[in-house]
Amino acid sequence: MIESGLFQALAYLIVILLLVKPLGWYMACVYERLPCRPDRLLKPLERFIYRCCYISPEEEMDWKQYLSAMLFFNLFGLLAVYVIQRLQGILPLNPQTFTAVSPYLAFNTAASFITNTNWQAYGGESTLSYLTQMTALTVQNFLSAATGISLLIALIRGIARHETTALGNFWVDMVRGTLYILLPLSFLFAVALSSQGVIQNFKSYETVHVIQPSTTVTEQVIPMGPVASQVAIKQLGTNGGGFFNTNSAHPYENPTPISNFLETLAILLIPAALCYTYGMMVHDKRQGWALLVAMLIMFIPFMGAAIMMEQQGNPAFHQLGVELAGNMEGKETRFGIVNSAFWAAATAATSNGSVNAMLDSFTPLGGLMPLWLLHLGEVVFGGVGSGLYGMLMLVIITVFVAGLMVGRTPEYLGKKIEPYEMKMASIAVLVMPLTVLFFTAIAVVTSWGTNSIANPGAHGFTEILYAFSSMGNNNGSAFAGLNANTPFYNLLGGLAMLVGRYWIAIPALAIAGSLVQKKTIPTNAGTLATHTPLFIILLIAVTFVLGALSFLPALALGPIVEQLMLWRQYGY
Repeated sequence: MIESGLFQALAYLIVILLLVKPLGWYMACVYERLPCRPDRLLKPLERFIYRCCYISPEEEMDWKQYLSAMLFFNLFGLLAVYVIQRLQGILPLNPQTFTAVSPYLAFNTAASFITNTNWQAYGGESTLSYLTQMTALTVQNFLSAATGISLLIALIRGIARHETTALGNFWVDMVRGTLYILLPLSFLFAVALSSQGVIQNFKSYETVHVIQPSTTVTEQVIPMGPVASQVAIKQLGTNGGGFFNTNSAHPYENPTPISNFLETLAILLIPAALCYTYGMMVHDKRQGWALLVAMLIMFIPFMGAAIMMEQQGNPAFHQLGVELAGNMEGKETRFGIVNSAFWAAATAATSNGSVNAMLDSFTPLGGLMPLWLLHLGEVVFGGVGSGLYGMLMLVIITVFVAGLMVGRTPEYLGKKIEPYEMKMASIAVLVMPLTVLFFTAIAVVTSWGTNSIANPGAHGFTEILYAFSSMGNNNGSAFAGLNANTPFYNLLGGLAMLVGRYWIAIPALAIAGSLVQKKTIPTNAGTLATHTPLFIILLIAVTFVLGALSFLPALALGPIVEQLMLWRQYGY
Protein backbone atom coordinates (compact mmCIF):
# COMPACT_ATOMS: atom_id res chain seq x y z
CA MET A 1 0.00 0.00 0.00
CA ILE A 2 2.75 2.48 0.94
CA GLU A 3 4.72 1.77 -2.24
CA SER A 4 1.63 2.21 -4.39
CA GLY A 5 0.76 5.48 -2.67
CA LEU A 6 4.26 6.90 -3.05
CA PHE A 7 4.26 5.94 -6.73
CA GLN A 8 0.97 7.83 -7.17
CA ALA A 9 2.43 10.88 -5.40
CA LEU A 10 5.49 10.82 -7.67
CA ALA A 11 3.33 10.36 -10.77
CA TYR A 12 1.19 13.27 -9.61
CA LEU A 13 4.15 15.66 -9.34
CA ILE A 14 5.45 14.56 -12.75
CA VAL A 15 2.07 15.14 -14.42
CA ILE A 16 1.77 18.58 -12.78
CA LEU A 17 5.20 19.61 -14.09
CA LEU A 18 4.35 18.37 -17.58
CA LEU A 19 1.18 20.47 -17.63
CA VAL A 20 2.72 23.67 -16.23
CA LYS A 21 4.14 24.94 -19.53
CA PRO A 22 1.22 24.31 -21.92
CA LEU A 23 -1.44 25.59 -19.53
CA GLY A 24 0.73 28.50 -18.40
CA TRP A 25 1.38 29.48 -22.02
CA TYR A 26 -2.33 29.28 -22.81
CA MET A 27 -3.30 31.46 -19.84
CA ALA A 28 -0.70 34.06 -20.84
CA CYS A 29 -2.24 34.14 -24.34
CA VAL A 30 -5.71 34.60 -22.83
CA TYR A 31 -4.74 37.58 -20.68
CA GLU A 32 -2.41 39.13 -23.24
CA ARG A 33 -5.29 38.75 -25.73
CA LEU A 34 -3.11 36.82 -28.16
CA PRO A 35 -4.62 34.39 -30.69
CA CYS A 36 -5.49 30.96 -29.26
CA ARG A 37 -7.51 27.97 -30.45
CA PRO A 38 -10.82 28.64 -28.66
CA ASP A 39 -11.09 32.14 -30.20
CA ARG A 40 -13.25 31.03 -33.12
CA LEU A 41 -15.81 29.44 -30.80
CA LEU A 42 -15.74 31.81 -27.83
CA LYS A 43 -15.00 35.22 -29.39
CA PRO A 44 -18.62 35.87 -30.48
CA LEU A 45 -19.87 34.98 -26.99
CA GLU A 46 -17.23 37.23 -25.43
CA ARG A 47 -18.31 40.19 -27.59
CA PHE A 48 -21.96 39.48 -26.76
CA ILE A 49 -21.17 39.62 -23.02
CA TYR A 50 -19.37 42.94 -23.47
CA ARG A 51 -22.36 44.43 -25.33
CA CYS A 52 -24.87 43.18 -22.77
CA CYS A 53 -22.83 44.49 -19.81
CA TYR A 54 -21.75 47.75 -21.47
CA ILE A 55 -18.07 46.86 -21.14
CA SER A 56 -15.54 48.74 -23.27
CA PRO A 57 -12.84 46.08 -23.75
CA GLU A 58 -10.22 48.55 -24.98
CA GLU A 59 -10.62 50.89 -22.01
CA GLU A 60 -8.03 50.25 -19.29
CA MET A 61 -8.07 51.16 -15.60
CA ASP A 62 -5.58 52.51 -13.10
CA TRP A 63 -5.15 50.60 -9.84
CA LYS A 64 -7.83 52.51 -7.94
CA GLN A 65 -10.41 51.97 -10.68
CA TYR A 66 -9.44 48.30 -10.89
CA LEU A 67 -9.77 47.96 -7.11
CA SER A 68 -13.11 49.77 -7.03
CA ALA A 69 -14.55 47.50 -9.73
CA MET A 70 -13.35 44.40 -7.89
CA LEU A 71 -14.77 45.51 -4.53
CA PHE A 72 -18.10 46.51 -6.05
CA PHE A 73 -18.43 43.17 -7.86
CA ASN A 74 -17.52 41.19 -4.76
CA LEU A 75 -19.93 43.19 -2.57
CA PHE A 76 -22.72 42.39 -5.02
CA GLY A 77 -21.75 38.70 -4.84
CA LEU A 78 -21.80 38.81 -1.03
CA LEU A 79 -25.31 40.24 -0.99
CA ALA A 80 -26.57 37.84 -3.68
CA VAL A 81 -25.30 34.71 -1.88
CA TYR A 82 -26.74 35.96 1.43
CA VAL A 83 -30.17 36.72 -0.04
CA ILE A 84 -30.44 33.39 -1.90
CA GLN A 85 -29.76 31.51 1.34
CA ARG A 86 -32.27 33.57 3.31
CA LEU A 87 -34.98 33.02 0.65
CA GLN A 88 -34.11 29.37 0.04
CA GLY A 89 -37.36 28.08 1.56
CA ILE A 90 -39.54 29.77 -1.09
CA LEU A 91 -37.27 29.28 -4.11
CA PRO A 92 -37.53 26.39 -6.60
CA LEU A 93 -35.22 23.37 -7.03
CA ASN A 94 -35.62 22.46 -3.38
CA PRO A 95 -36.97 18.89 -3.43
CA GLN A 96 -36.10 18.34 0.24
CA THR A 97 -37.97 21.55 1.21
CA PHE A 98 -35.05 22.95 3.21
CA THR A 99 -35.90 26.10 5.14
CA ALA A 100 -34.03 29.40 5.04
CA VAL A 101 -30.47 29.47 6.37
CA SER A 102 -30.01 31.39 9.64
CA PRO A 103 -28.68 34.98 9.34
CA TYR A 104 -25.33 34.25 11.04
CA LEU A 105 -24.63 31.15 8.96
CA ALA A 106 -25.80 32.89 5.77
CA PHE A 107 -23.34 35.74 6.38
CA ASN A 108 -20.48 33.33 7.10
CA THR A 109 -21.19 31.27 3.99
CA ALA A 110 -21.54 34.35 1.78
CA ALA A 111 -18.23 35.76 3.05
CA SER A 112 -16.66 32.34 2.60
CA PHE A 113 -17.62 31.87 -1.04
CA ILE A 114 -16.87 35.37 -2.31
CA THR A 115 -13.38 35.22 -0.77
CA ASN A 116 -12.51 31.85 -2.35
CA THR A 117 -12.40 30.33 1.15
CA ASN A 118 -15.34 27.92 1.02
CA TRP A 119 -15.28 27.36 4.75
CA GLN A 120 -18.44 25.41 5.53
CA ALA A 121 -20.02 25.44 8.98
CA TYR A 122 -22.93 23.33 7.75
CA GLY A 123 -23.70 19.97 6.17
CA GLY A 124 -24.45 20.59 2.51
CA GLU A 125 -26.84 17.67 2.03
CA SER A 126 -28.91 18.68 5.08
CA THR A 127 -28.88 22.48 4.72
CA LEU A 128 -28.82 23.76 1.14
CA SER A 129 -31.15 23.26 -1.82
CA TYR A 130 -29.98 22.45 -5.33
CA LEU A 131 -30.70 26.04 -6.40
CA THR A 132 -28.56 27.46 -3.58
CA GLN A 133 -25.73 25.04 -4.34
CA MET A 134 -25.76 26.01 -8.04
CA THR A 135 -26.69 29.69 -8.29
CA ALA A 136 -24.99 30.87 -5.10
CA LEU A 137 -22.09 28.57 -4.33
CA THR A 138 -21.03 27.09 -7.69
CA VAL A 139 -21.31 30.47 -9.43
CA GLN A 140 -19.12 32.06 -6.77
CA ASN A 141 -16.63 29.22 -7.17
CA PHE A 142 -16.07 30.51 -10.69
CA LEU A 143 -16.19 34.22 -9.89
CA SER A 144 -13.99 34.18 -6.78
CA ALA A 145 -11.36 32.15 -8.64
CA ALA A 146 -11.51 34.50 -11.63
CA THR A 147 -11.17 37.47 -9.26
CA GLY A 148 -7.99 36.05 -7.73
CA ILE A 149 -6.42 35.45 -11.14
CA SER A 150 -7.46 38.92 -12.35
CA LEU A 151 -5.76 40.59 -9.37
CA LEU A 152 -2.59 38.63 -10.09
CA ILE A 153 -2.67 39.64 -13.76
CA ALA A 154 -3.01 43.30 -12.76
CA LEU A 155 0.05 42.97 -10.50
CA ILE A 156 2.02 41.26 -13.27
CA ARG A 157 1.16 44.11 -15.65
CA GLY A 158 2.35 46.55 -12.98
CA ILE A 159 5.71 44.77 -12.92
CA ALA A 160 6.01 44.34 -16.70
CA ARG A 161 4.83 47.77 -17.89
CA HIS A 162 6.47 51.11 -17.20
CA GLU A 163 5.68 54.85 -17.26
CA THR A 164 1.92 54.39 -17.45
CA THR A 165 -1.03 53.92 -15.10
CA ALA A 166 -2.93 51.28 -17.10
CA LEU A 167 -3.29 47.87 -15.43
CA GLY A 168 -5.91 46.41 -17.76
CA ASN A 169 -9.66 46.18 -17.38
CA PHE A 170 -11.09 44.20 -14.45
CA TRP A 171 -14.28 43.29 -16.31
CA VAL A 172 -12.40 42.04 -19.36
CA ASP A 173 -10.02 40.00 -17.21
CA MET A 174 -12.97 38.45 -15.37
CA VAL A 175 -14.82 37.56 -18.57
CA ARG A 176 -11.78 36.09 -20.31
CA GLY A 177 -10.59 34.16 -17.25
CA THR A 178 -14.01 32.61 -16.72
CA LEU A 179 -14.88 32.02 -20.36
CA TYR A 180 -11.54 30.83 -21.74
CA ILE A 181 -9.97 29.09 -18.71
CA LEU A 182 -12.29 28.09 -15.88
CA LEU A 183 -15.38 27.02 -17.83
CA PRO A 184 -13.60 24.78 -20.39
CA LEU A 185 -11.40 23.12 -17.76
CA SER A 186 -14.37 22.60 -15.44
CA PHE A 187 -16.40 21.02 -18.22
CA LEU A 188 -13.61 18.56 -19.01
CA PHE A 189 -13.07 17.67 -15.37
CA ALA A 190 -16.80 17.32 -14.68
CA VAL A 191 -17.14 14.85 -17.55
CA ALA A 192 -14.08 12.91 -16.35
CA LEU A 193 -15.40 12.79 -12.78
CA SER A 194 -18.85 11.69 -13.94
CA SER A 195 -17.20 8.79 -15.75
CA GLN A 196 -15.82 7.68 -12.38
CA GLY A 197 -19.19 7.73 -10.65
CA VAL A 198 -19.47 11.28 -9.30
CA ILE A 199 -23.22 11.94 -9.48
CA GLN A 200 -24.91 14.73 -11.46
CA ASN A 201 -28.70 14.87 -11.22
CA PHE A 202 -31.68 16.75 -9.81
CA LYS A 203 -33.44 13.81 -8.15
CA SER A 204 -35.01 13.88 -4.74
CA TYR A 205 -33.06 12.00 -2.09
CA GLU A 206 -33.44 8.22 -2.37
CA THR A 207 -34.65 6.04 0.52
CA VAL A 208 -33.30 2.47 0.40
CA HIS A 209 -33.54 -0.58 2.61
CA VAL A 210 -30.27 -1.48 4.30
CA ILE A 211 -28.75 -4.89 3.53
CA GLN A 212 -28.37 -5.82 7.19
CA PRO A 213 -31.23 -4.13 9.09
CA SER A 214 -31.17 -3.78 12.85
CA THR A 215 -33.92 -3.20 15.36
CA THR A 216 -33.41 0.56 15.07
CA VAL A 217 -32.24 1.06 11.46
CA THR A 218 -34.01 -0.48 8.47
CA GLU A 219 -33.72 2.35 5.90
CA GLN A 220 -31.10 4.83 4.76
CA VAL A 221 -31.53 8.15 2.95
CA ILE A 222 -29.11 8.56 0.02
CA PRO A 223 -28.51 12.22 -0.96
CA MET A 224 -28.57 13.18 -4.64
CA GLY A 225 -27.74 16.36 -6.56
CA PRO A 226 -25.67 18.13 -9.24
CA VAL A 227 -22.35 17.19 -7.67
CA ALA A 228 -19.82 16.71 -10.50
CA SER A 229 -20.25 20.26 -11.84
CA GLN A 230 -19.52 21.76 -8.41
CA VAL A 231 -16.66 19.40 -7.55
CA ALA A 232 -14.82 20.25 -10.79
CA ILE A 233 -14.66 23.98 -10.17
CA LYS A 234 -14.18 23.65 -6.42
CA GLN A 235 -10.90 21.84 -7.11
CA LEU A 236 -9.75 23.79 -10.18
CA GLY A 237 -10.51 27.15 -8.57
CA THR A 238 -8.88 26.12 -5.24
CA ASN A 239 -12.27 26.85 -3.69
CA GLY A 240 -12.57 23.67 -1.66
CA GLY A 241 -15.57 22.83 0.42
CA GLY A 242 -17.93 20.16 -0.75
CA PHE A 243 -21.45 19.35 -1.88
CA PHE A 244 -21.67 16.91 1.02
CA ASN A 245 -20.64 17.36 4.63
CA THR A 246 -17.88 14.75 4.46
CA ASN A 247 -16.45 16.53 1.45
CA SER A 248 -14.15 14.59 -0.87
CA ALA A 249 -14.25 11.58 1.44
CA HIS A 250 -17.87 11.06 0.31
CA PRO A 251 -18.18 8.27 -2.29
CA TYR A 252 -20.48 10.41 -4.45
CA GLU A 253 -17.88 13.21 -4.59
CA ASN A 254 -14.76 11.09 -4.84
CA PRO A 255 -15.59 7.43 -5.51
CA THR A 256 -12.38 5.89 -6.90
CA PRO A 257 -8.58 6.21 -6.77
CA ILE A 258 -8.74 7.64 -10.32
CA SER A 259 -11.20 10.36 -9.27
CA ASN A 260 -8.95 11.03 -6.26
CA PHE A 261 -5.95 11.45 -8.56
CA LEU A 262 -7.86 13.77 -10.91
CA GLU A 263 -9.19 15.92 -8.08
CA THR A 264 -5.78 16.22 -6.45
CA LEU A 265 -4.32 17.10 -9.86
CA ALA A 266 -6.91 19.84 -10.28
CA ILE A 267 -5.98 21.38 -6.92
CA LEU A 268 -2.42 22.33 -7.95
CA LEU A 269 -2.91 22.63 -11.70
CA ILE A 270 -3.73 26.32 -12.18
CA PRO A 271 -1.61 27.72 -9.29
CA ALA A 272 1.46 25.88 -10.62
CA ALA A 273 0.82 26.89 -14.25
CA LEU A 274 0.40 30.55 -13.28
CA CYS A 275 4.11 30.61 -12.44
CA TYR A 276 4.87 30.00 -16.12
CA THR A 277 2.22 32.56 -17.09
CA TYR A 278 4.03 35.06 -14.88
CA GLY A 279 7.37 34.36 -16.55
CA MET A 280 5.87 34.86 -20.00
CA MET A 281 4.11 38.11 -19.13
CA VAL A 282 7.21 39.71 -17.56
CA HIS A 283 9.23 38.50 -20.56
CA ASP A 284 11.61 36.43 -18.46
CA LYS A 285 10.52 32.81 -18.08
CA ARG A 286 13.34 32.17 -15.61
CA GLN A 287 11.45 34.26 -13.03
CA GLY A 288 8.42 31.98 -13.25
CA TRP A 289 10.49 28.81 -13.03
CA ALA A 290 12.36 30.18 -10.00
CA LEU A 291 9.09 30.79 -8.13
CA LEU A 292 7.80 27.33 -9.07
CA VAL A 293 11.01 25.71 -7.83
CA ALA A 294 10.79 27.63 -4.54
CA MET A 295 7.21 26.43 -4.06
CA LEU A 296 8.13 22.81 -4.80
CA ILE A 297 11.12 22.92 -2.43
CA MET A 298 8.79 24.01 0.37
CA PHE A 299 5.88 21.73 -0.56
CA ILE A 300 7.64 18.38 -0.97
CA PRO A 301 9.17 18.21 2.57
CA PHE A 302 5.82 19.06 4.15
CA MET A 303 4.10 16.44 2.06
CA GLY A 304 6.76 13.86 2.91
CA ALA A 305 6.64 14.71 6.62
CA ALA A 306 2.85 14.37 6.73
CA ILE A 307 3.07 10.93 5.12
CA MET A 308 5.86 9.85 7.47
CA MET A 309 4.05 11.02 10.62
CA GLU A 310 0.84 9.27 9.66
CA GLN A 311 2.70 6.13 8.66
CA GLN A 312 4.21 5.87 12.15
CA GLY A 313 0.76 5.52 13.68
CA ASN A 314 -0.48 6.05 17.23
CA PRO A 315 1.94 5.19 20.10
CA ALA A 316 -1.03 3.86 22.10
CA PHE A 317 -1.34 0.86 19.81
CA HIS A 318 2.37 0.09 20.04
CA GLN A 319 2.07 0.17 23.84
CA LEU A 320 -0.64 -2.50 23.59
CA GLY A 321 1.53 -4.63 21.34
CA VAL A 322 -0.75 -4.10 18.33
CA GLU A 323 1.13 -3.86 15.05
CA LEU A 324 -0.64 -1.49 12.65
CA ALA A 325 0.49 -0.16 9.28
CA GLY A 326 0.17 3.48 10.28
CA ASN A 327 -2.68 5.67 11.47
CA MET A 328 -5.81 4.75 9.51
CA GLU A 329 -8.23 6.48 11.87
CA GLY A 330 -10.42 8.94 9.98
CA LYS A 331 -9.17 7.81 6.56
CA GLU A 332 -10.96 6.10 3.70
CA THR A 333 -9.61 2.62 3.02
CA ARG A 334 -9.95 3.20 -0.73
CA PHE A 335 -7.34 5.98 -0.48
CA GLY A 336 -5.05 4.90 2.36
CA ILE A 337 -2.50 6.87 4.34
CA VAL A 338 -0.31 8.23 1.54
CA ASN A 339 -3.12 9.65 -0.59
CA SER A 340 -4.84 11.08 2.49
CA ALA A 341 -1.69 12.78 3.80
CA PHE A 342 -0.75 13.96 0.30
CA TRP A 343 -4.20 15.49 -0.15
CA ALA A 344 -3.94 17.21 3.25
CA ALA A 345 -0.65 18.82 2.23
CA ALA A 346 -1.97 19.82 -1.21
CA THR A 347 -5.19 21.31 0.14
CA ALA A 348 -3.38 23.33 2.83
CA ALA A 349 -0.70 24.52 0.43
CA THR A 350 -3.17 25.76 -2.18
CA SER A 351 -5.95 27.33 -0.10
CA ASN A 352 -8.22 24.65 -1.52
CA GLY A 353 -9.64 23.43 1.77
CA SER A 354 -11.30 20.23 0.55
CA VAL A 355 -10.36 17.05 2.41
CA ASN A 356 -10.57 13.31 1.75
CA ALA A 357 -9.82 12.36 5.37
CA MET A 358 -10.59 13.66 8.86
CA LEU A 359 -7.73 16.00 9.79
CA ASP A 360 -8.88 15.90 13.42
CA SER A 361 -7.84 12.21 13.46
CA PHE A 362 -4.29 12.84 12.21
CA THR A 363 -1.44 12.42 14.67
CA PRO A 364 -0.40 15.73 16.31
CA LEU A 365 2.69 16.13 14.10
CA GLY A 366 0.78 14.85 11.06
CA GLY A 367 -1.80 17.59 11.62
CA LEU A 368 0.99 20.11 12.20
CA MET A 369 2.11 19.83 8.55
CA PRO A 370 -1.04 21.27 6.90
CA LEU A 371 -1.37 23.79 9.75
CA TRP A 372 2.18 25.04 9.22
CA LEU A 373 1.59 25.29 5.48
CA LEU A 374 -1.31 27.62 6.28
CA HIS A 375 0.97 29.70 8.47
CA LEU A 376 3.43 30.28 5.64
CA GLY A 377 0.73 32.54 4.22
CA GLU A 378 -0.81 30.33 1.53
CA VAL A 379 2.04 31.14 -0.86
CA VAL A 380 3.27 27.59 -1.50
CA PHE A 381 1.13 27.51 -4.67
CA GLY A 382 -1.73 29.10 -2.73
CA GLY A 383 -5.12 30.00 -4.18
CA VAL A 384 -5.51 30.62 -7.90
CA GLY A 385 -3.92 34.03 -8.39
CA SER A 386 -3.88 34.93 -4.69
CA GLY A 387 -1.09 32.46 -3.92
CA LEU A 388 1.26 33.93 -6.50
CA TYR A 389 0.55 37.57 -5.69
CA GLY A 390 1.15 36.66 -2.03
CA MET A 391 4.46 35.10 -3.03
CA LEU A 392 5.37 38.24 -4.98
CA MET A 393 4.89 40.24 -1.77
CA LEU A 394 7.53 38.01 -0.20
CA VAL A 395 9.74 38.45 -3.28
CA ILE A 396 9.64 42.23 -2.78
CA ILE A 397 10.59 41.83 0.89
CA THR A 398 13.41 39.42 -0.05
CA VAL A 399 14.78 41.84 -2.65
CA PHE A 400 14.65 44.66 -0.12
CA VAL A 401 16.43 42.61 2.57
CA ALA A 402 19.09 41.50 0.06
CA GLY A 403 19.60 45.11 -1.00
CA LEU A 404 20.18 46.18 2.60
CA MET A 405 22.73 43.39 3.04
CA VAL A 406 24.93 44.72 0.23
CA GLY A 407 24.16 48.42 0.64
CA ARG A 408 22.35 48.90 -2.68
CA THR A 409 18.94 50.28 -3.59
CA PRO A 410 16.87 47.14 -4.11
CA GLU A 411 15.53 46.48 -7.60
CA TYR A 412 13.17 43.90 -9.03
CA LEU A 413 12.99 43.32 -12.78
CA GLY A 414 14.25 46.81 -13.51
CA LYS A 415 12.04 48.62 -10.98
CA LYS A 416 13.35 50.22 -7.76
CA ILE A 417 11.75 48.89 -4.59
CA GLU A 418 11.24 51.93 -2.41
CA PRO A 419 9.63 52.59 1.01
CA TYR A 420 6.08 52.71 -0.40
CA GLU A 421 6.34 49.21 -1.89
CA MET A 422 7.86 47.90 1.33
CA LYS A 423 5.07 49.39 3.45
CA MET A 424 2.41 47.79 1.26
CA ALA A 425 4.21 44.45 1.16
CA SER A 426 4.62 44.53 4.95
CA ILE A 427 0.89 45.11 5.40
CA ALA A 428 0.14 42.22 3.04
CA VAL A 429 2.31 39.72 4.94
CA LEU A 430 1.50 40.89 8.49
CA VAL A 431 -2.27 41.30 8.34
CA MET A 432 -2.88 37.54 8.19
CA PRO A 433 -0.90 36.51 11.32
CA LEU A 434 -2.29 39.48 13.26
CA THR A 435 -5.86 38.52 12.32
CA VAL A 436 -5.40 34.81 13.03
CA LEU A 437 -3.66 35.24 16.37
CA PHE A 438 -5.98 38.01 17.58
CA PHE A 439 -9.16 36.08 16.78
CA THR A 440 -7.69 32.86 18.22
CA ALA A 441 -6.88 34.71 21.45
CA ILE A 442 -10.45 35.99 21.70
CA ALA A 443 -11.82 32.47 21.17
CA VAL A 444 -9.64 30.78 23.81
CA VAL A 445 -10.35 33.32 26.56
CA THR A 446 -14.13 33.56 26.13
CA SER A 447 -16.85 31.01 26.82
CA TRP A 448 -18.28 31.75 23.36
CA GLY A 449 -15.18 30.20 21.85
CA THR A 450 -14.39 27.41 24.31
CA ASN A 451 -17.98 26.11 24.49
CA SER A 452 -17.53 24.73 20.97
CA ILE A 453 -14.55 22.54 21.91
CA ALA A 454 -15.20 18.81 22.25
CA ASN A 455 -11.54 18.01 23.06
CA PRO A 456 -10.16 20.26 25.83
CA GLY A 457 -6.46 20.87 26.28
CA ALA A 458 -3.80 21.13 23.59
CA HIS A 459 -5.92 19.45 20.92
CA GLY A 460 -8.83 21.82 21.49
CA PHE A 461 -6.46 24.78 21.19
CA THR A 462 -5.17 23.33 17.90
CA GLU A 463 -8.73 23.05 16.60
CA ILE A 464 -9.38 26.73 17.29
CA LEU A 465 -6.00 27.82 15.89
CA TYR A 466 -6.55 25.74 12.76
CA ALA A 467 -10.06 27.15 12.29
CA PHE A 468 -8.91 30.78 12.31
CA SER A 469 -5.73 29.95 10.36
CA SER A 470 -7.94 28.39 7.70
CA MET A 471 -10.44 31.24 7.59
CA GLY A 472 -7.80 33.99 7.84
CA ASN A 473 -5.85 32.42 4.97
CA ASN A 474 -8.98 31.83 2.86
CA ASN A 475 -8.31 28.10 2.93
CA GLY A 476 -11.53 26.50 4.16
CA SER A 477 -10.25 23.19 5.54
CA ALA A 478 -10.90 22.31 9.19
CA PHE A 479 -9.91 19.85 11.88
CA ALA A 480 -13.70 19.37 12.16
CA GLY A 481 -13.73 18.60 15.88
CA LEU A 482 -14.88 22.15 16.57
CA ASN A 483 -18.55 23.21 16.47
CA ALA A 484 -18.12 26.28 14.28
CA ASN A 485 -21.83 26.76 13.51
CA THR A 486 -22.44 29.25 16.32
CA PRO A 487 -23.06 33.01 16.10
CA PHE A 488 -19.61 33.67 17.57
CA TYR A 489 -17.63 31.62 15.04
CA ASN A 490 -19.88 32.55 12.12
CA LEU A 491 -19.46 36.29 12.72
CA LEU A 492 -15.79 36.29 13.73
CA GLY A 493 -14.90 33.76 11.04
CA GLY A 494 -16.69 35.80 8.37
CA LEU A 495 -14.70 38.88 9.37
CA ALA A 496 -11.45 36.88 9.32
CA MET A 497 -12.18 35.69 5.77
CA LEU A 498 -12.95 39.20 4.51
CA VAL A 499 -9.84 40.68 6.12
CA GLY A 500 -7.65 37.82 4.90
CA ARG A 501 -8.75 38.31 1.31
CA TYR A 502 -9.01 42.05 0.82
CA TRP A 503 -6.28 43.40 3.10
CA ILE A 504 -3.81 41.43 1.02
CA ALA A 505 -5.39 42.20 -2.35
CA ILE A 506 -5.53 45.96 -1.71
CA PRO A 507 -1.78 46.37 -0.93
CA ALA A 508 -0.94 44.12 -3.90
CA LEU A 509 -2.89 46.37 -6.26
CA ALA A 510 -1.37 49.46 -4.66
CA ILE A 511 2.10 48.06 -5.39
CA ALA A 512 1.02 47.35 -8.96
CA GLY A 513 -0.14 50.96 -9.31
CA SER A 514 3.19 52.25 -8.01
CA LEU A 515 5.46 49.97 -10.05
CA VAL A 516 3.65 50.52 -13.34
CA GLN A 517 4.49 54.26 -13.22
CA LYS A 518 8.22 53.76 -12.74
CA LYS A 519 10.96 53.83 -15.31
CA THR A 520 12.93 50.68 -15.96
CA ILE A 521 16.56 50.62 -14.89
CA PRO A 522 19.13 48.69 -16.94
CA THR A 523 20.71 45.78 -15.11
CA ASN A 524 24.40 45.90 -14.23
CA ALA A 525 26.99 43.85 -12.40
CA GLY A 526 25.60 44.87 -9.02
CA THR A 527 21.98 43.95 -9.77
CA LEU A 528 20.67 41.03 -7.72
CA ALA A 529 19.59 38.23 -10.04
CA THR A 530 16.16 36.99 -8.95
CA HIS A 531 16.16 33.68 -10.84
CA THR A 532 19.25 32.05 -9.33
CA PRO A 533 19.53 29.31 -6.69
CA LEU A 534 20.85 31.92 -4.23
CA PHE A 535 17.70 34.03 -4.56
CA ILE A 536 15.47 30.96 -4.30
CA ILE A 537 17.19 30.07 -0.99
CA LEU A 538 16.78 33.64 0.29
CA LEU A 539 13.10 33.65 -0.66
CA ILE A 540 12.46 30.34 1.12
CA ALA A 541 14.33 31.60 4.19
CA VAL A 542 12.24 34.80 4.36
CA THR A 543 9.04 32.78 3.95
CA PHE A 544 9.95 30.40 6.76
CA VAL A 545 11.24 33.11 9.09
CA LEU A 546 8.00 35.08 8.81
CA GLY A 547 5.89 31.95 9.31
CA ALA A 548 8.00 30.58 12.16
CA LEU A 549 8.37 33.83 14.07
CA SER A 550 4.66 34.60 13.83
CA PHE A 551 3.21 31.23 14.80
CA LEU A 552 5.83 29.09 16.53
CA PRO A 553 4.69 30.05 20.08
CA ALA A 554 1.10 29.15 19.20
CA LEU A 555 2.18 25.88 17.55
CA ALA A 556 4.16 25.04 20.69
CA LEU A 557 0.95 25.30 22.71
CA GLY A 558 -0.97 23.13 20.27
CA PRO A 559 0.27 20.22 18.14
CA ILE A 560 3.87 20.26 19.37
CA VAL A 561 3.03 19.97 23.08
CA GLU A 562 0.29 17.45 22.25
CA GLN A 563 2.83 15.19 20.56
CA LEU A 564 5.23 15.55 23.50
CA MET A 565 2.45 14.63 25.91
CA LEU A 566 1.61 11.60 23.78
CA TRP A 567 5.23 10.41 23.77
CA ARG A 568 5.54 10.97 27.51
CA GLN A 569 2.31 9.10 28.23
CA TYR A 570 3.46 6.01 26.35
CA GLY A 571 7.11 6.04 27.37
CA TYR A 572 8.73 7.38 24.18
